[in-house]
Amino acid sequence: MPIIEVNHLTKEYRLGAMQGLKQTLLNSATRLTGKKVEERPLFKALDDVSFSIEQGEVVGIIGHNGAGKSTLLKLLARISTPTSGNAQVNGRIAPLIEVGAGFIPDFTGRENVYLNGAILGMSHQEIDKKFDEIVDFAEMAEFIDTPVKRYSSGMQVKLAFAVATSIEAEILIVDEVLAVGDISFQRKCYDRVEQLVRRGDRTIILVSHNLRQVERLCGRALMLDKGKLVMDGNPVTVCNDFFDQSNKKISSTRSKATGRYESSPEFELLAVRLLDGEVTTDHIVTMGDVTVEVRFIIKNALHDLNFTLGIHTTDLFFIGVTGSEKQLRVSELLPGEHLVRCHLHDIPLALGAYAIHFGVETGSSNSPLFRGDNLLELQVTAPQGSQYSASERLGVIKLIADWTAPEPILAPTP
Repeated sequence: MPIIEVNHLTKEYRLGAMQGLKQTLLNSATRLTGKKVEERPLFKALDDVSFSIEQGEVVGIIGHNGAGKSTLLKLLARISTPTSGNAQVNGRIAPLIEVGAGFIPDFTGRENVYLNGAILGMSHQEIDKKFDEIVDFAEMAEFIDTPVKRYSSGMQVKLAFAVATSIEAEILIVDEVLAVGDISFQRKCYDRVEQLVRRGDRTIILVSHNLRQVERLCGRALMLDKGKLVMDGNPVTVCNDFFDQSNKKISSTRSKATGRYESSPEFELLAVRLLDGEVTTDHIVTMGDVTVEVRFIIKNALHDLNFTLGIHTTDLFFIGVTGSEKQLRVSELLPGEHLVRCHLHDIPLALGAYAIHFGVETGSSNSPLFRGDNLLELQVTAPQGSQYSASERLGVIKLIADWTAPEPILAPTP
């Protein structure tokens, strides 16, 4: 028998449903007179979702913001009730959905541990046994008898995470809480969840925007889109499909957007385009070549120019930048329209969506004249007909390597 069984689960909200007492009374009076009250439209946060999860499974749930992930978890944790359908859960749940939501600011950390543990279903005796472990994991021994209102937000979340993961529950629901606290504590959170996964005796549902985390921890993944369950299967397959959909969404969004740049009045950017030979393109094959062409106008004569061209991720993490100073230091450029091209060879990018940076500096001190980011999208694709493994989608750089077969190591002769 599945430990979780979801059947035709639907959750609707009425948009803008919150209203004052006065408006509520007026609406009631209007209905009593037989007149129709204009209702705001319904929004389906979940739409006829069905699936089941077996004991011990580790399931990841992915999807864009607003896809229905958190709504689903709240229904499973009995925080919310469905509009229709049902979710049958056969076991004790430890929900890490809104970590620290039950903390009372005027209570000390110690008092909040007992209160939060009780809210999550732990007895006083269970909390007594786990208390030292909770405080040690949260690294809060020095502050445990200090009122929570004097904690930083990070300290509160660390203590709440330690309480929630100490519960001996059959089902653990984790909603984007592996990125709490500082970097070292994030590592501890991840290690604790990984230990629970390796034990294999708990059913774990993990919601995360970190697709590689889902691929590593989960044995199965569900993808939600606009409240519907659109994919259920192997986490690598599901995450790769979501990755491709996200890149297409980024492409369509950026094609309508303008780049972000800072410019001197002396310089005006006209156009940026990618060329495959002499043909305009919007993508390259990984390890392929591309030419970036930039057209611009300068208003007055400029001297000692240096051009820079770079590639960055969609969140402005720069992969690499090249400058023209060693090949093309321009001593003078007269007023008018100009064109400069930069040919990039053997670009070692992993599959995905990237963007172009272009800059212009002038003078011996390299004073900035123009800097533009997100000027044009660069989509990196696989060669036609080739199959790429999940590892080749990790990171941003495609590593070129030669592997040798394992060789037996002979023990030395006595």
